[in-house]
Amino acid sequence: MFERRLYYHIDWALLGAILVLTGLGVVMIYSTTADPTRGNSHLYVTQLYAIAIGLVALVFTLTLDYRTFTDKSHLIYLALLGVLLYVMLFGDVRMGARRWMSAGPFNLQPSEFAKIGVALVLAKFFGENRGAPGWTDLVIGGALTSLPIILIAKEPDLGTAVTLVPVFLAVAFLAGMQLRILGVLSLCLLLTAPIAWKFALKDYQKSRISSFLDPSQDARGAGYQQIQARITVGSGGLTGKGFTQGTQGQLRFLPVAHNDFIFSVLAEEQGFAGVLVALGLYLFVILRALEAARLAKDRLGSYLVLGVLASFTFQVVYNITMSAGLAPVKGLTLPLMSYGGSSMVATLAGFGLVLNVRMRRFTN
Repeated sequence: MFERRLYYHIDWALLGAILVLTGLGVVMIYSTTADPTRGNSHLYVTQLYAIAIGLVALVFTLTLDYRTFTDKSHLIYLALLGVLLYVMLFGDVRMGARRWMSAGPFNLQPSEFAKIGVALVLAKFFGENRGAPGWTDLVIGGALTSLPIILIAKEPDLGTAVTLVPVFLAVAFLAGMQLRILGVLSLCLLLTAPIAWKFALKDYQKSRISSFLDPSQDARGAGYQQIQARITVGSGGLTGKGFTQGTQGQLRFLPVAHNDFIFSVLAEEQGFAGVLVALGLYLFVILRALEAARLAKDRLGSYLVLGVLASFTFQVVYNITMSAGLAPVKGLTLPLMSYGGSSMVATLAGFGLVLNVRMRRFTN
């Protein structure tokens, strides 16, 4: 349970940076959807509700000892698999994907919470082992990661599924996985790429990759978002066009600007100066979380923090490079800023665990 003396060990700087990023996201969502004639001007209010629920989740994961969560990680993991299986069979279908389930007035996307569940179970599994993990440990850890990946990819939601891979690699590497093993895994991935291209990827996924290499080959189709994202980022210049003065986002030239491409809108309206501020905040959050992993009192805490951080960092880096037109378009939101209730709640709950580990570094 929470002890009053632990209050003084909370990383308020990290929490403050997280809140600033969420606030910046709300401002950008409002700017992008401010036109009431288009029927979605209320989205920023919905985001505020999501932030409030996320802060409750953060307090919950912060208050209980993180070892309580890892001790029950196998139950959390099994519950996660059950919910993902339910969504795959009976979830709500939107835009051709079955990713959501109704929970009263809310729509949940359980795949967002898979990052926390996988980080918890891997932290417990590798934390209980002594010495560097062998091939058996890596196979078991890989299987624990692969099950939710397969279920999420079947929705289909390959973007979210891929974010679980850095969780496994980060925890396994910190646990002592040798670099040569990582090299072998990378080689196997490279050799299976042609097979995945032919049998695993769907036509629209192949189209996204090929349009990234040459967006002009389908400028009005698969390459449209790529081209518009580059135009949006480049049009901001040094200081930007000003709040609510953007054209690409405001006039809907850039699809789902309030979600996947919120960073492009920031670049257009606030320019290079605003981009530097956002990047600085994200870098600060990542470095403070890394420090929490370094200061953790035990390996379990370090593994847990790094697992949560790996998925977050991968998603931030990919979304920003995608928004700049430097990576294939994939349905990955920018954590803490993009519109999306499940993503916001899951991200804040994950950082509650990060704050938890750092706060309890002096406890017995």
